[in-house]
Amino acid sequence: MQHEAHTHTEHEHHGHGGGHEGHEGHQQHQGHGGARAHHGHGGGKVSWSMAAQATLHCLTGCAIGEILGMVVGTALGWGNMPTMVLAIVLAFFFGYSLTLRGILRAGVDFRTAFKVALAADTLSIAVMELIDNGVIALWPAAMDATLAQALFWGSLAASLALAFVITTPVNKWMIGRGKGHAVVHQYHH
Repeated sequence: MQHEAHTHTEHEHHGHGGGHEGHEGHQQHQGHGGARAHHGHGGGKVSWSMAAQATLHCLTGCAIGEILGMVVGTALGWGNMPTMVLAIVLAFFFGYSLTLRGILRAGVDFRTAFKVALAADTLSIAVMELIDNGVIALWPAAMDATLAQALFWGSLAASLALAFVITTPVNKWMIGRGKGHAVVHQYHH
């Protein structure tokens, strides 16, 4: 999954014509139609800053979906379980959507972009949702708070912050092994 095919025009963007000769990091990409190197990914040292940026990217999509799901479910008077399920589904939807948007902008076809988004974000979003929803479920009275209560917004903000803190090391580990957002970075150079 890490080495999806790219067009030679992407290579030309980097001033390398169509060949791989003399271009550092591309030796492993021979036969992949001009794939870009994963500078700093897949075995290289991964900074906490890079991991935090990947986590923040995921958290943005998750937070949009999570908040929207909680607001919609609460406003419609749904029970806790349907509201939580809606929030989780929307978190995955918006998490994947943000990644898809960036990859599609790089000129990648939808099917390939979708596969890359799944590979890049699934574990990160799953960990984030497990932590986020676990905190809200365990926080006394948070599941019964209404939109007008500070407890609703406070518990949601605290759960998202904790999800960020716990998911960042997971993303650092994944990027260091060429997984997760390392897969996406090849489309953003």
